[in-house]
Amino acid sequence: MKYTLSLLPLALLSACGNQQQKPQPQQRPNILFIMTDDHTTQAMSCYGSQLIETPNLDRIANEGIRFNNCYVTNAICAPSRAVILTGKFSHQNGVINNAAEFDGSQQTYPKLLQKVGYQTSMIGKWHLGSAPTGFDFWSVLPGQGDYYQPQFIEMGDTITENGYVTDIITKKAINWLDNRDKSKPFAMVYQHKAPHRNWIPAPRHLGAFEDKVFPEPPTLFDDYEGRGSAAREQEMEIANHMWDAWDFKLATKEELETFGANNKLESIKDAKHHDVAGANKRSEDLKKLYRVYSRMTDDQRAKWHEAYAKRIAKFKEGKLKGKELISFKYQLYMRDYLACLLSLDENVGQMLDYLKKENQLDNTIIVYTSDQGFFLGEHGWFDKRLMYEECYRMPLLIRYPKAIKAGTTSNALAMNVDFAPTFLDFAGVEVPKDMQGKSLRNILENEGKAPENWRDATYYHYYEYPSWHSVKRHYGLRTEKYKLIHFYNDVDEWELYDMEKDPQEMQNVIDDPAYKELVPELKARLKDLRLQYQDDTE
Repeated sequence: MKYTLSLLPLALLSACGNQQQKPQPQQRPNILFIMTDDHTTQAMSCYGSQLIETPNLDRIANEGIRFNNCYVTNAICAPSRAVILTGKFSHQNGVINNAAEFDGSQQTYPKLLQKVGYQTSMIGKWHLGSAPTGFDFWSVLPGQGDYYQPQFIEMGDTITENGYVTDIITKKAINWLDNRDKSKPFAMVYQHKAPHRNWIPAPRHLGAFEDKVFPEPPTLFDDYEGRGSAAREQEMEIANHMWDAWDFKLATKEELETFGANNKLESIKDAKHHDVAGANKRSEDLKKLYRVYSRMTDDQRAKWHEAYAKRIAKFKEGKLKGKELISFKYQLYMRDYLACLLSLDENVGQMLDYLKKENQLDNTIIVYTSDQGFFLGEHGWFDKRLMYEECYRMPLLIRYPKAIKAGTTSNALAMNVDFAPTFLDFAGVEVPKDMQGKSLRNILENEGKAPENWRDATYYHYYEYPSWHSVKRHYGLRTEKYKLIHFYNDVDEWELYDMEKDPQEMQNVIDDPAYKELVPELKARLKDLRLQYQDDTE
């Protein structure tokens, strides 16, 4: 007789007389995949952050494993999500940039889990263009979504929810868990918008850090000497490429209300970044912020103006210039970015508490990650895209006490392409041969130690150029000690960093005689990786 493993009772069939006890199949674990947007390890206290405390994320790390060297294959929102779903690199799954639409007919790990009896759901930020497939239930933000009074597309219907997006996503997730078929294991993709740009905190956290001064990264005033044209020509500098109203919230109540009164909301809703200057740029800037502001309730607007009054007054004094102005803008950036994390950490804690109450906490593989890392002022930057460490490295925490010893750390080289094979492995599903990642299960069960045949390098490829932020196309590898990057398309430039001697990646040593013998070795290894992953795009 055919049966589903997850539906079998764990109790013994009989304990009577001398009847032989029959072994029972192990129950499949639940899977809770928590992913945030642009949350970097520099803003997590379990990774040693000096910026913020994240006690609930730390709880996952302390009760499970923290990966110190997990890397994204393409540091931008949609490609990372597609890689995670498919277990394949961008050039294989078709989503090489944010403009590409995900082909929902292709194989994904949720579809494979469905086939063996898992109930699946996708709740929160999707950002893949097409409608979700492989999920019994889905409720997703359209596009980037909104922080306040967000819309959701729920099983094809568009609805608007009142409240703050991080809280609403968690409420929806717990509601689905409450009402699911509890005779089956679940696999939930629970993905947050926060802390994505333009970094709007929950009403209860507006102004939470307005009086705090955060330490500046030592490379905040980097002049990119010795680096190639990619570092010099990008457009993601805090000093020059962030917007006063949209990013820094430097707009008064009077400015916003006057702008709203003089402009039709229909034209405001489509506000986008434009390469504009002077008065026109200010108008575009206000347009972008007003689109968000118009979604707020009167009470939320009152809290907003109270929170930002002090910074606006200081800015309007007009005395800040040069490095002093950059430092001021860095503080504003940090205050809003980090305040978004307060509600995020609270909501992760709420989810953990719910699973504990339902006696499912220890039977659930809980994964916390982000779609990539993010620059928090390092090299004077915000955003991601480049293969430099701050955004190339992504957080990865996993809790599952049946396989992971509490408090474990791992230095094994992992990638987001490994997530799908890992979930399938734990669910007892054969990993398809066309998946390009490797299951992390052996590392998890061996106290963070990688098996002897584990990878010696990670591989990266970024394609979205020319486009937002003007980060040039590039691919490369990272070993334990070195990072080699090739920028191509409109340039042909190589960068090499000694990650032990220069962890902040300030000295490109590609032409240093001391590395003359190493360079061809790394280039040959990179060529091998491109063949291994069948990447001939350039």
